[in-house]
Amino acid sequence: MLPVVALVGRPNVGKSTLFNVLTRSRDALVADLPGVTRDRHYGVCRSGERPFVVVDTGGLSGVEEAMDVLTAKQVRLAIDEANVLVFVVDAREGLLPQDYVILNELRRSGKTIVAAVNKTDGLEEDAVLAEFSAFGVGRILPLSAAHNRGTSELIDMLLPLLPEDEQSTNEAEGEDGTIRVAIVGRPNAGKSTLINRLLGEERLIVSDVAGTTRDPIRVPLERDGKRYTLIDTAGIRRKARVEEAVEKFSVIKTLQSIAAAQVVVVMVDARENLADQDLTLIGYAIDEGRALVIAINKWDGMDKYQRDECQRALDRRLVFVSWAKQVFISALHGSGLRELMRAVVRAHAAATKVLVSSDLTKTLEKAYEGYQPPLVNGHAPKLRFAHPGGNNPPTIVIHGTRTKHIAPAYQRYLENFFRKRYKLEGTPVRITFREGENPYAGRKKVFTKEQQQKRRRMVTELIKRTR
Repeated sequence: MLPVVALVGRPNVGKSTLFNVLTRSRDALVADLPGVTRDRHYGVCRSGERPFVVVDTGGLSGVEEAMDVLTAKQVRLAIDEANVLVFVVDAREGLLPQDYVILNELRRSGKTIVAAVNKTDGLEEDAVLAEFSAFGVGRILPLSAAHNRGTSELIDMLLPLLPEDEQSTNEAEGEDGTIRVAIVGRPNAGKSTLINRLLGEERLIVSDVAGTTRDPIRVPLERDGKRYTLIDTAGIRRKARVEEAVEKFSVIKTLQSIAAAQVVVVMVDARENLADQDLTLIGYAIDEGRALVIAINKWDGMDKYQRDECQRALDRRLVFVSWAKQVFISALHGSGLRELMRAVVRAHAAATKVLVSSDLTKTLEKAYEGYQPPLVNGHAPKLRFAHPGGNNPPTIVIHGTRTKHIAPAYQRYLENFFRKRYKLEGTPVRITFREGENPYAGRKKVFTKEQQQKRRRMVTELIKRTR
């Protein structure tokens, strides 16, 4: 495995900013508010001679409240798995008692510690280092993560302290050959609980407080011989209820996670029935062309009447995505998870299925023979041949004449025909029509004198016959 470096410190000292700089990404949410980061957030730093994993953690506030206790638990898990700890402090706030408390806990871990004095821009570095030398940490350096100053020196300091990795970067990341699955839904739908249950550990913070997850967290998973990257996302509420700036950025990152995924699992709370916001999330996934699985969570504990009512509501409101598999699960107790992951695999296989032009054209001919498109001004559109236009989602390009006048109902007929023929379960199918250009369009036909005389004779002959 790649060596691991954990960023630890008080809230709002710049850990997430430093994480984004080291990983050259914007994966970690950054705001001028304490406690934005709560879960462990992983990324890979490739800026040095060899890569290593960086773990962004929540701030250790020392407050014994529900969310702070859960955040502190995640930080301690990151400390346990790290090879080197980067203790991030705020140069502008100076030494605080809480810094000493955190440092003492880091020392008890027995791990190598590097002190990173952040936010030194505009300050006298020698004076800052003199103040923080009271820590008694042998490795200390100033930096400004927001301006990417001092981060190269930090990497140079970290590399000699890290053990040699035995795997290649791609193998360690687990990205090649994996299925990227985004878990989306409204707040408190059970997204983090589902991932924890699949992993068999408390990887993500789970709380009854809505909006616990803020950053999209990527977690590798291997199950039944297949590898996945699970993306836990922030719950999305109606725009009218989104007030905090942090939540607005969380919503943006959730939509970005949908675009980056290959399969989207929309989690619905069975006890609250299907809300308009659930349909909006499904619409986002369809617009991005992503394979879709609908997981109805908290199914356990409902009586027969409640289940029947829920099923009727689902059948009525999800008719526009009848091709998406519905799986009834309990993320808390683990029931239905095997069927859920099988549905994810089938949806991914359908979305990435390789189609062949010759077979597509034969299928198009059968569909055309079975049901021809309605006439347009007395003429029927002609569909000549088809070829693949890409996958994820499967895209079929159909060439013909008068295709601009094909009705949406006939397009849905073709979509369902291709879906049934190729067993494309769980993925949208896009059909694009292309019409051949008429080489004589816009040109006035000119006849020679001989052609004009011949046409007159033909007309005169026809008139005589009709008499």
